[in-house]
Amino acid sequence: MDLIKKVKNRERLTQKEGEALYDLDLFTLGELADEIRQEKFGKKSYFNINRHINPTNVCADICKFCAYSATRKNPNQYTMSHEEILAIAENSYSMGAKEMHIVSAHNPNDGVEWYMGAFRKIKEKFPSLHIKAMTAAEIDFLSREYGLSYEEVIEQMIESGVDSMPGGGAEIFDEKVREYLCRGKVSSQQWLDIHEMWHGKGKQSNATMLFGHIESRANRIDHMIRLRDLQDRTGGFNAFIPLVYQKENNYLKNCNYPTGQEILKTYAISRIILDNIPHLKAYWATASINLALIAQEFGADDLDGTIEKESIQSAAGAKSSHGMKLDEFVEMIKNSGFTPVERDSLYNELKIYS
Repeated sequence: MDLIKKVKNRERLTQKEGEALYDLDLFTLGELADEIRQEKFGKKSYFNINRHINPTNVCADICKFCAYSATRKNPNQYTMSHEEILAIAENSYSMGAKEMHIVSAHNPNDGVEWYMGAFRKIKEKFPSLHIKAMTAAEIDFLSREYGLSYEEVIEQMIESGVDSMPGGGAEIFDEKVREYLCRGKVSSQQWLDIHEMWHGKGKQSNATMLFGHIESRANRIDHMIRLRDLQDRTGGFNAFIPLVYQKENNYLKNCNYPTGQEILKTYAISRIILDNIPHLKAYWATASINLALIAQEFGADDLDGTIEKESIQSAAGAKSSHGMKLDEFVEMIKNSGFTPVERDSLYNELKIYS
């Protein structure tokens, strides 16, 4: 088949060819993706020791898929003080965490200083901690709320100690789908512009795609190709993370929730289409740990990390609220036939668990 031959020859695929990959059987796709994965990383599976901090659930934006925001289904509003955030960072650092992954709702009650001050205080006390923080959606919110340009927000982030950006807020780039999912939030082009600007500062970021709701397969391929085009220009994405939609406690109806096979096909196709983004992350917090381990056979080379605590995905039904113990995580990767490799946030290898 010409399509399979193109993949094996490492030729770049078009939108239509990407869509056609879904017509291949699961095991053929798995073999094609695994071959690419093994060329790049062998049997290594990366993870980091990290802590997710979600400092507020008060949000000015309304997204139909969100179960975390306290402005709709969740009546329990909270906003952490800097002291509370710093105490969490201190506790996690003492237990070996090397990354603070800080993502919030879009809280209109707290100024830019609340966001930036938290980063500064963590960095001042723990200069070796990598701070991954502020999605493009948060940057867009601060820009709109406080009359700042994207560049001004980004400069403040860098000055406050933010080392890299997470990929949240991308959802699905198709404008019609996005209008229904999250009208008023950062647009697809704005999301891409913000990451391009961040890369232009010599910084790296992740890219995500939320799938398994109302989007089509064609929408997913379009999303990947837009990321691939930006990566051609900047080279700033270090990982792509297909996020499986979590369906509980939100306002999104009539979803085509994906089967395990559809999820695995999407991982494999991501590995094939995104030939210029090095790492493919099976984020176990949304995929489930069991499916994430299987995804290692379908192109994924990264399982995120121990997480420790997580509030956003778990609010919508994910089993990630208390993270994963390091020894259990390592043993699971080993038992699945792969070699666990602890990494830092920029994929430098720190320890190989042979």
